[in-house]
Amino acid sequence: MNKVYPVCVIGGGSAGVMAVQRTVLNNDECLFFPGTPKDKKKSRALWVRKIENMPAHFQYKRGIEEPNAEVLKWIQESDFKDNLIIQKNTGVKNLKKNAEGVFEIIDSKDQIHLAQYVVLCTGVMDVQPKINGEMEEVFDYANAQTIDYCLICDGHHVFKKNLVVIGHENGAAWVSIMLHERYHPASFTILTNGEEPKFQDDTKKILEHYKVKIETSAINKIEGSEKGKVLTGFELHDGKKISCDIAFVSLGMIVYNELAKEVGADCDERGFVKTDETGLSSVSGLYVAGDLKANSKKQIYTAWDTAVNSANAINQKLRAARRSKELA
Repeated sequence: MNKVYPVCVIGGGSAGVMAVQRTVLNNDECLFFPGTPKDKKKSRALWVRKIENMPAHFQYKRGIEEPNAEVLKWIQESDFKDNLIIQKNTGVKNLKKNAEGVFEIIDSKDQIHLAQYVVLCTGVMDVQPKINGEMEEVFDYANAQTIDYCLICDGHHVFKKNLVVIGHENGAAWVSIMLHERYHPASFTILTNGEEPKFQDDTKKILEHYKVKIETSAINKIEGSEKGKVLTGFELHDGKKISCDIAFVSLGMIVYNELAKEVGADCDERGFVKTDETGLSSVSGLYVAGDLKANSKKQIYTAWDTAVNSANAINQKLRAARRSKELA
């Protein structure tokens, strides 16, 4: 019979690595699935470069991947190295509970693993704008952070610059309003990229007050140079050219909740997994940390905090079970 690990962490982003670190330092054995190369290409970490809204992250060229690698290397050289079992370049295909209440984890290599508790940290990805049906044109600019996504992480980049926001839902309008009020861009245009604007009347009035231009024609191409380091504007299908120095995408998120749903966890209307304050989902033993968790900021520091909460809650249960057995 396969060994039953006390804790399994699925996902190798900020939440996943913090869950691993805290679990290992709590002296609990941890089975860790950081994901396949394909999984990593779908993660936010691949597209996030410089981190400027977090202390101690300024020196990294890749603000999530590099510190995470340092943490795992440190664990593997520490007194607690035997507590970490990494399944390198491996993700999880299926997750379920068996008749004994133990989690069955089928990995991307079709191997079966067992765990008493699972911390799910599979995260989210920002929806990318499609230009002539393709997303690839966006990526150089996203990597250079001349196209940004997170108002909290990167909003300061627009300070007094010529700004474009890409989006058509009411959320995009509110992102635009907040960017305008905080950072006073030199000029401001919303591109709906061929979609009909779905802005509510109250947000329309504010946009009009701030003299934000709205263009509904589809984007034909991005104009810029130096592999995305310089953004000069967008050409639209109707022939207009919109000049800008920086763009924000506000099209929503892809929530990687497939494993949570497979095991029966409750999700909110946007797909984020509902939990209590420790990250415990509606499924006994299944904890959720990081961006996948409902009602949380999608930030590194909140990912860390939720991961620590989950690891500590699990440790408390593991210690209580051992103590009860010893005192019986």
